[in-house]
Amino acid sequence: MAIRRRPKGLLGLGWACFESAAMGRTEHVPTSKDYPESIMKRVTFEAGGGLGWKISALTTVRETPAPLKIVVVPGAPCWAEYWAPVLAALPQDREMIVVDRPGFAASEPATCVPDIRLQALALSPLLQAAPGQKILLVGQSYGAAIATVLATRNPKSLAGVVLLSSFLGETGPTARWLVDTGMRILNMIPRDLRHAILEVTGQSAQLTHMRDALRRLNVPVHVIHGDADDFAPIELAQKLVEETRSKAPMRFVCVPGANHFLNDGPVDVLMSVLECCIPAPAPAKAPLFKLPALPALPNLAWLGRRPQAQPEQIAGA
Repeated sequence: MAIRRRPKGLLGLGWACFESAAMGRTEHVPTSKDYPESIMKRVTFEAGGGLGWKISALTTVRETPAPLKIVVVPGAPCWAEYWAPVLAALPQDREMIVVDRPGFAASEPATCVPDIRLQALALSPLLQAAPGQKILLVGQSYGAAIATVLATRNPKSLAGVVLLSSFLGETGPTARWLVDTGMRILNMIPRDLRHAILEVTGQSAQLTHMRDALRRLNVPVHVIHGDADDFAPIELAQKLVEETRSKAPMRFVCVPGANHFLNDGPVDVLMSVLECCIPAPAPAKAPLFKLPALPALPNLAWLGRRPQAQPEQIAGA
């Protein structure tokens, strides 16, 4: 089956916004409908905290829950459809759900939700795990701050947190041009682009919530960034790791040649990055004490035997 190709990078994202708005779609082609229903499907759930919103997400299809569930909180603009090739490439012992964040694509509300704490509350049902299942929580770009706050709501099921191409309040040169241009025509651009610009320009004051959450987390945190990222400066991601005093280890990984959109690049690159963040299964626990071996019991089978006649007795009968 031939999957349609989409434009790459910021210009591709912008074109997808205008094209989808003109066609009356919330999805951005190619969509999950280009894949068999046995691979992925659209689901809807109620936002957490009694907010009353319907939240849409794209998820893999598995007959039984996989041992590991990868939860993805994308950036801005937020489109789960851009993760469809990654979902399709996952092995059967992994499952993934990618959300359309509140205010984007097929999710409610229709207005922008700029408070990252409110977004984390709305997305809290994503951290529900099947018995024995662990969760790897991935926050991409603007979603990195939201995922960090979200992680504190249910840390027991988490195997780790991945901050992918983290946007941390300062734009790189390409994003700066996009945001400045968008602010001049804010009321003329499609909703998803408008909400993305409003989120990005108002994020700096909220990063204190992200840093507070990082200090409280007791799970490994992996900060992954491409060295060709011209949207979110890599230096800020490095600085975040260096300055944060966390309970659990924080690891910084530079991906050579990668730009801001690792999920929209070669799937194998992103897959290898995520696999490095998945903890190895814990070895089987040795028993606290071992009973000594019991001595062999004597063979008492002879007690149940009946006496047999001797040959000489039979001969003299």
